[in-house]
Order: sequence, then structure tokens, then C-alpha cells
Amino acid sequence: MTDFSLQAVERLRDLSYFQWYVIPLLAFIFYVYAVEIEKRNWNVVLTGLAFWAADWFNEIVNSLVLHFTGYAPIWAEPGQSAYLILVGLNIETMFMFSVAGIVWSKMLHPDKNFKYLKIPNRWAVAIFGSVFCVLVEYFLNSADALTWDWPWWSRSMPLLIVIFGYMWFFVFAFWVHDMKTMQKKLRTVATIWAIDVIGVVVFGFILKWI
Repeated sequence: MTDFSLQAVERLRDLSYFQWYVIPLLAFIFYVYAVEIEKRNWNVVLTGLAFWAADWFNEIVNSLVLHFTGYAPIWAEPGQSAYLILVGLNIETMFMFSVAGIVWSKMLHPDKNFKYLKIPNRWAVAIFGSVFCVLVEYFLNSADALTWDWPWWSRSMPLLIVIFGYMWFFVFAFWVHDMKTMQKKLRTVATIWAIDVIGVVVFGFILKWI
């Protein structure tokens, strides 16, 4: 197991690292969702939940990579954190992803056929957002806050990070956003969250693989 992986495993779900700033961060998340619910912006709320669920799916897969290889996850977060939930997901990152979909949905044009720089706006936001997020990851990686140990997921191979690390989050969330019926939106978001919950329960609490 790599040094970064060992550091992450050592910090995993250790409450001794808890910091009180988690509480105001949690209040901020509640506020963001409460504002959108008050306005009945259900599209925005469900886009946010879809984006967040997509990240949880990635994080579960990432943790399973460490379990099955015994070498390293695809990414790890071994640095300072108030609470490391999974080897590649600390509580600060989780809070960020919980509202990221809401933030990016605000950049969508009401007309899905409208183009930004001659690119359909959904795809334009997805591409720009994914590249922006990877650039942020480059900064975090330079500080060893977010680490990569596999050569195919690294600074020299950003395309995989862009596509599988982020872009599918955007595509999935915007797909939910544009669904024609609320029933379909709710069913789709509930399905991916059910998969995530089952994954955490089975691989985390029962098998203790993640």
C-alpha cells in the first residue's frame, strides 16, 4: 500500500480529528437547500441531489479499488480534515459536492438548445465545469491534499479525470434537470441514491471493505 493510502486509512473515520467548523458548514448546506425549496425550484434541488449522488457512487468505487488492489485508491485525501468518511472523501469535500450541482445548474440557460460559444449550453457548462474542477484538483494535488498514485489517473492523464471524475456527474445531473416529468426525475434520483446507500451498507457496514 502506498504511503498516501496508509495515511488515509489511518485517518479513516477517526473522530479525534473533529473540528467545530463542520457545524456552520452543515448549516450552510441546509440554508442552500432551504432557499431552493422555499422557491419551489425542484429542478435545481433534484439536480443538486443527482450530482451529489453521482459523486458518492464514484467514491464507493474508488474505495473498492483500494480494497481489491491493496495498493491505492484512484484518488485519496490523506491531508488535514475534520473527518475522513472514505479514503477519497473527507467531510469538507462531501459538503462541497452536496451543493455543487445546485451552483452549476444556475449556469444553465432556460432553453436547453441555446448555445454558449456555439456549444449547446448543457454541454458547455459540463465541459467548463469539469475542466475547472480538475484544475482545482491539480492545486490540491500539489499540496498533497488530494493524491494520485496510479499513472493512468494523474497530471499526465487529465482526460480520464475530466470525463470519469467529473463530466459524467454534470451529464447525469443535467439529464435529470431536463426530464419532462417530476415522477421520472424523482425515480431516477431515488434509484442512484438507493444504489449508493446499498453500497455503503454492504461494502462498508457489512463487509467492511470501504
